[in-house]
Amino acid sequence: MQGFALGMATIVPLGPQNVLVMNQGIRRQYPLLIATLCLASDIILIAAGMFGGGTVLSASPVLLRVITLGGVVFLTWYGLSAFKHAWRGGLANADSAAGDKGIRLPSRWRVIVTMLAVTWLNPHVYLDTLVVLGSIGGQLELIPRRWFAAGAMAASLVWFYGLAMLSVRLAPWLNQDRIQRAIQLFVGVVMWLVAAQLARQAWHLFIMPAA
Repeated sequence: MQGFALGMATIVPLGPQNVLVMNQGIRRQYPLLIATLCLASDIILIAAGMFGGGTVLSASPVLLRVITLGGVVFLTWYGLSAFKHAWRGGLANADSAAGDKGIRLPSRWRVIVTMLAVTWLNPHVYLDTLVVLGSIGGQLELIPRRWFAAGAMAASLVWFYGLAMLSVRLAPWLNQDRIQRAIQLFVGVVMWLVAAQLARQAWHLFIMPAA
């Protein structure tokens, strides 16, 4: 229960990963695949954090720098794409027409790559799983630590699948052009806010000390 509660506390706050899961669920584009990718990524990261993976990140400033700068570039690009969709509109109708014609837009692989980039290029994911969960769970004995990790992983399972299915459930109401414009604008704002936060962290961590 402690692992589940702490897992929920780190995963529920709004971020790029949750926004993308919700957005793909609303558009009904591989929602279960997206949820599964998020769950698999969390399982890997939580397990790594519980059994010593956090020390690797702490001991490698170069790796943290690459992840941070990569996240800034990707989130900036993704936010710009969302703003373009919000400006142009017609996204809901385009998705419906593509579905009627059997066309998959975007492709499955593009969705997979996007979700993996949002997950693995976001340093906050590593801080939540490797550092926060890992530092707390790592203090436990081996058997309790395994149960703590299982609870944290269960939180990811409940949250991601629940968010994906809820978004699909609300899709008939949310998948309208006016609402889709607002959603894409919201997605763009979130992505750029996180990108700005990462850029500020990179400046203070990597540039200011060097200067």
